[in-house]
Amino acid sequence: MLKKILLTIVLLLITAYLLVAITAFNRKPAGATCADIELVIKDTAYAGFVTTKEIAAILTKKKLNPVGKNMDEIRTAELEEALATQPLIDRVECYKTPSHKICVEVTQRIPILHVINSRGENYYLDNKGTVMPSDAKCTALVPLATGSIDKTFAVSGLYPFGMYLQNDPFWEAQIEQIHVLPDRSIELVPRVGDHIIYLGKAEDYERKLSRVKEFYRKALNKVGWNKYERINVEFSNQIICTRRD
Repeated sequence: MLKKILLTIVLLLITAYLLVAITAFNRKPAGATCADIELVIKDTAYAGFVTTKEIAAILTKKKLNPVGKNMDEIRTAELEEALATQPLIDRVECYKTPSHKICVEVTQRIPILHVINSRGENYYLDNKGTVMPSDAKCTALVPLATGSIDKTFAVSGLYPFGMYLQNDPFWEAQIEQIHVLPDRSIELVPRVGDHIIYLGKAEDYERKLSRVKEFYRKALNKVGWNKYERINVEFSNQIICTRRD
């Protein structure tokens, strides 16, 4: 009986010690100030729209730079709201660290197409099907879409096609330009080979491009990639090629 009582007392003491230790470890020093701000830009290699200097400049302009401020007075939600209004930013997450720093993680919007239409309008289309500002400076290698493109067709017609190209490693590397004709049929300019791929309307493009890839493998690899100036896959189950003069 005495052993059980002693064991209970020891367990209570250990529990009390752990509670005190955890509380002391998590207690923030009164009046602790923010020592630094850590800015993390995700997808920089792919998108390249936003830099850490620009993020810092935005916070400074809005008088929200946390460095030197009392940690208890810093509202991370306020920083997130200020940065989320920027048109090139998709998501923002701000949090405090035990070392008295504020970490800001920014996710950029990812472009899939660069549109320059026949009216001279210049903008990017991102992977959510929304238009990005024309003054965005993108370092990503994305296809250029030209010709008779209004923003409605860009979102409804070109966006799903652009996503298909981005998700297919072969075509993502091969297609350099998408040209839209006045009847909204599509021509593709490849990076390898001096020819034009005529798709016709922006429909059933998965099957059409599958036939082109097979034609590349079976024919162009043998006769040469510059033998034809035009490869037409508009119609099902046939490929019409125009020889180069």
